[in-house]
Amino acid sequence: MRISQVKIDKIKEEILSTIFRNSPRAMFTSDIASEIARDEEFCKKLLIELEQKGLVASVKKNNNGKDYLQRIRWRLTNSTFQAYQSISGQKVEYDDNEHTYI
Repeated sequence: MRISQVKIDKIKEEILSTIFRNSPRAMFTSDIASEIARDEEFCKKLLIELEQKGLVASVKKNNNGKDYLQRIRWRLTNSTFQAYQSISGQKVEYDDNEHTYI
C-alpha cells in the first residue's frame, strides 16, 4: 500500500507537534510511534527526513553522556521550537549546546 505525499506531510506535522507537546523531554522513536499510532520503522524514516530538513535533532547520548547503542531520542531544533512556541504562546528557550531548556 502506498501513502500519498499529502498524508506523509500530515504525519510529519503530527510528529513535530507530538515532540513539541512533550518538550522539554526528548522522545525515543518508539514513544513517538506509540503516540501517533504508527510503525516505528516508518516513524524513524520520517524523523530522519525531518532531521535532514533541519526540523528535528537526534540525541544519541543519555543523561550521563554515554552513547545509546541502538536507540535515538528526538527533539525539535531551536528554530523549529521557536516557531512552535510563537504559535502556541509558550515562552521557553532551548540551549543547543547544553541540550536543555532555559
